[in-house]
Amino acid sequence: MAIADPPTSADFAELRADYRAFMDEHVYPNEVALGREDDAAQELIVELRARAKAEGLWAPHLPPDAGGTGQGFLAYAHLNEEIGRVLWAQYVFNCQAPDAGNGEILHLFGTEEQKERWLMPLVEGEVRSFFSMTEPEVSGADPTALRTTARLDGDEWVIDGHKWFSSGAEGAAFGIVMAVTEPDAEPHRRMSQIIVPADAPGIEIEAVPVMGHRGRGWSTHCDVRYTGVRVPAANLLGERGDGFRIAQKRLGPGRIHHVMRWLGQMQRAFELMCRRALEREAFGGPLADKQTVQNWIADSAADIQACRLMTLDAARKIDEGSEARVEISLIKFFGADALSRVIDRAVQVHGALGLTNQSPLGQMYPIARGAHIYDGPDEVHRMVVSRRILKAFADGGSWEFG
Repeated sequence: MAIADPPTSADFAELRADYRAFMDEHVYPNEVALGREDDAAQELIVELRARAKAEGLWAPHLPPDAGGTGQGFLAYAHLNEEIGRVLWAQYVFNCQAPDAGNGEILHLFGTEEQKERWLMPLVEGEVRSFFSMTEPEVSGADPTALRTTARLDGDEWVIDGHKWFSSGAEGAAFGIVMAVTEPDAEPHRRMSQIIVPADAPGIEIEAVPVMGHRGRGWSTHCDVRYTGVRVPAANLLGERGDGFRIAQKRLGPGRIHHVMRWLGQMQRAFELMCRRALEREAFGGPLADKQTVQNWIADSAADIQACRLMTLDAARKIDEGSEARVEISLIKFFGADALSRVIDRAVQVHGALGLTNQSPLGQMYPIARGAHIYDGPDEVHRMVVSRRILKAFADGGSWEFG
């Protein structure tokens, strides 16, 4: 049997062009208006989402059997080089975090009833959701220490605890909550995931101001308190004690989704930097003639290409059935560094203009700082990579790249 050649960039060129055309016509012209996050922006986002859905550009992170239009991780990586260029575009195409990750685990682990009640409205864009795991009292880098509990009382779970940075919780219809249900089990089997309606009695949701985000609706990062919150036992996602395993299934793809979008941010910042260098004159000539600026452009091109090839490699391996844990951790910390470096250089070339709302860089810069923290800080991902490599050597082998 002949083995098919792996897909190449050319295989996704037409699909990518469709998204680029939509961005050019509908997203870029409305970027400033969307960023105001006022009532007019909410009306506009509804209109743009309807257009994207009508044009078949909807939920590209999920396969057709889950209600999306996805063609795999590698295709999605290429699409995100377009989608990621504007913060709001992921929401326009209904592939935004945290809903994208929640949709994936509901598709993988949800019962038929859960899929009908929660997944279908999520994929249709009728509701939003949030993922409630991180807690203020314990390190987010060590989820085995989470304190929120859920005890079974008859046919109901009773949830008590305090979460924060539950992104998008304001105005969401439901959340997926990580809670300790098996306190006496070994650390990675103590937790379960439970679907909780956002209007359940005992839930308090408060938006937390975060650098780079105005904080309304989808863009909020919230403090969430659960006080005697009762939900049906049937709202358990997967099996008891499966919370950590499901979280890994969610966070792995979620991390590569982030890096895919960062590629779009980097490439846009790079283009802005190059154009500004050619247009702006200082000390008798364009900035493009200055060696320091030339070095920044060359270094940025290297950063982007390295991150891009690493991301496409990880996406290909996921499509082939690998969890690609090392590859995902590599691109998570390398991509965050590359993103920050490229945007920082672009801001420097723009000078004071780069800090204002007259340039997309003014919003991109503070948001890029968060890339080093969410979904696992850089230090933890470096530790994961080094430990796995060293274990291979300690077991008498070596580490092969590729």
